[in-house]
Amino acid sequence: MNARPLLAHPVVVLDLDGTLVDSVYEHVAAWHAAFHDVGLHVSAVRIHEAIGMGGDRLVAHVSGDAVEAAVGDDVRELHDKYFRAGLRVVNGLDGASELVEALVGTGHRVVVASSSEADLVDEMLDLLDVRRHLAAVVTGSDGAATKPAPDMVQLAVERAGGGKGIVVGDAVWDALSAEAADLPCIGVRSGGVSAERLRTAGASWVYDGPRDLLTRLGESPLRSR
Repeated sequence: MNARPLLAHPVVVLDLDGTLVDSVYEHVAAWHAAFHDVGLHVSAVRIHEAIGMGGDRLVAHVSGDAVEAAVGDDVRELHDKYFRAGLRVVNGLDGASELVEALVGTGHRVVVASSSEADLVDEMLDLLDVRRHLAAVVTGSDGAATKPAPDMVQLAVERAGGGKGIVVGDAVWDALSAEAADLPCIGVRSGGVSAERLRTAGASWVYDGPRDLLTRLGESPLRSR
């Protein structure tokens, strides 16, 4: 099933929402409410399918270029307001902090790369005890083209010192970004995307979430060898 060879201690580029933090459905609710406030209905399913791409792309993707031109900035501002209000119920995913620690302990350099803006990323990283383990953090505030473009994952590998890399993410946009950067991708189902969709988008391996990947780390493409 695995089309790509295993790599010796690649840089591990971890997504954040839905991969380390259980925040995907809070994002869906925040975008849904934001569109409602500007007088538009966009289905929650459509929004969920777009979670993981940059917010600079999402409005046009789910509602069209005309909506983006007219109210795109308003929708993003409203989303951020609603999402921050819901942060009190957001938690790290089971096994997320332990996974990061284990990856570093087996010789990997680990970078978090999220399309969210830096301040939101900071708030979500506060939910995890991982900062001291990270080689770098890349966010939507860094000026790189957001997912599914390859730029963010390429910048993440570069900031970690370069070399080979592998992407771990919960969304098709992570897999597409990895593919565009010519990097392998591990998919996790903790953001609500099916294994079939992740594999179709380019993920060569799929796990249920960070705990599952951690439990099976010794037989995964990230095993120490």
